[in-house]
Amino acid sequence: MAKIAYILLCHKDPEAIVAQAERLTAAGDYISIHFDARAPLAHFRQIRDALADNPNVTFARPRIRCGWGEWSLVQATLNAVEAAVEAYPRATHFYMLSGDCMPVKSAEYAHRFLDTQDRDFIESVDFFDSNWIKTGMKEDRLIYRHFLNERKHKALFYASVNLQRRLGLKRAIPSDIRMQIGSQWWCLRRRTIEWILDFCRTRRDVMRFFRTTWIPDETFFQTLVRHLIPENEIESRTLTFLMFSDYGMPVTFYNDHYDLLLAQDYLFARKISPEATDLKARLGRLYAAHDVEFRISNEGQNLHKFLTGRGRIGRRFGIRFWEAESSLGRERELMIIVCKKWHVAKRLLQNIRQITNLPAIGYLFNEVDTPLPDLGGIEGSLEKRARHRRALMRMLFDHYQTDRLIVCMDPGNLDLVQDFASDRSIARILEIECQFSDDYLIGHARRIGLAGEETGQAALERLLPAIRNDLIHETDLLRDAGFEHFSRIRETAEVEQNAAALSDFLAIPHDQAMGLAQEAHLFDD
Repeated sequence: MAKIAYILLCHKDPEAIVAQAERLTAAGDYISIHFDARAPLAHFRQIRDALADNPNVTFARPRIRCGWGEWSLVQATLNAVEAAVEAYPRATHFYMLSGDCMPVKSAEYAHRFLDTQDRDFIESVDFFDSNWIKTGMKEDRLIYRHFLNERKHKALFYASVNLQRRLGLKRAIPSDIRMQIGSQWWCLRRRTIEWILDFCRTRRDVMRFFRTTWIPDETFFQTLVRHLIPENEIESRTLTFLMFSDYGMPVTFYNDHYDLLLAQDYLFARKISPEATDLKARLGRLYAAHDVEFRISNEGQNLHKFLTGRGRIGRRFGIRFWEAESSLGRERELMIIVCKKWHVAKRLLQNIRQITNLPAIGYLFNEVDTPLPDLGGIEGSLEKRARHRRALMRMLFDHYQTDRLIVCMDPGNLDLVQDFASDRSIARILEIECQFSDDYLIGHARRIGLAGEETGQAALERLLPAIRNDLIHETDLLRDAGFEHFSRIRETAEVEQNAAALSDFLAIPHDQAMGLAQEAHLFDD
């Protein structure tokens, strides 16, 4: 059975460190602690004395004064790893943790999971080809030598880089390794750890290189694992659940995140708020529990993006300067059907085709597989369609040799609807107002990744009001936009009212509009 040696890097809160060590070792696992040498010596002695009688706890020696972005973090990790390898020959896996991490599964579950997965878990992607680094320096992390801490000596740090740049002091990356990057929270098998330690002893050139790279904790283990281990034995992901805000800051979890954390496909979570005492107590009890059944829905990332993104309206796809004066054409008429229930809009669209013989296209800005003619590649992706929306629409008018065209859009595409409505052409908008049952909203949440098949009923009940309010908000924005040619049909309206709206939207005789409005199953789910 798997035996885990936890590698814990920490620098504060000695009481919490002691509690974490006791919790993890109570299940038969081990822990090797590196407590930052910058922290008060009294705190380290408090931890050491409290855990002195626990044979499953060891300490890294020597303690290192750690600084963010420095090699010192990697050296501290290696010291803790060496201590664990020497002290615990029965350890089968080595799992990197911080003092802010807590288990979100039981030890029983974690051991069973690792027993069935003969591989290393470490996020590891190509340094140069991936988009892992969002802001700041990239190649300069590697090709120049960094002796100063950017956070402590910002001016000197960048002066050093600029001086090396002017003097042409660019250095080469060791030729036989391919640089990787990823999260520093990994879980590696014992064989992998032993090979890494052997590599550190024999490849002094690589060690010298990494000692003067910037933020090596995101590249050192990630690169060495790829260098030493076959690709089919590596899963490029962390087993620690963590999320980042739009500003690149770690998302902090609180007492009311318990159910969400348990539903994610991870063994630990980071970072737990120091004030979340109830959450910590519950997760601590969970780690020692037996026969717990976990329902994995794994919607955490999408749910966080949805909830933090609400209220940010009209920020996608701003008008490009080369499109500001472009037009579909004064004589052309673009008819836009706006409906949240895509199947309802498509059903109406099919009936309109039969009656009017007008070219009609489904959700071309939402579904990449919407049937479109070959337009030279501009139709190839949703991103291209949205970026060059007016050019795309002009090409569709030209392809079908028509001055009237019908398309479907989601209410969330209000920015696109407004853009077309501001054109010199005529834009007619038809809103289809549908009723949303709880079952429909649950299905909607699952389709867009806010919930999974295993998401509990209590979590769904808390989520549904937010989703319903979000849909209402989209509708309100559409109606508040004040479009000149705006019509609406409703699921709850009389057939005669819907027929009048369809007649106005399509400019068709009343009897033809009645035929569309009388469709018995138009609004069915």
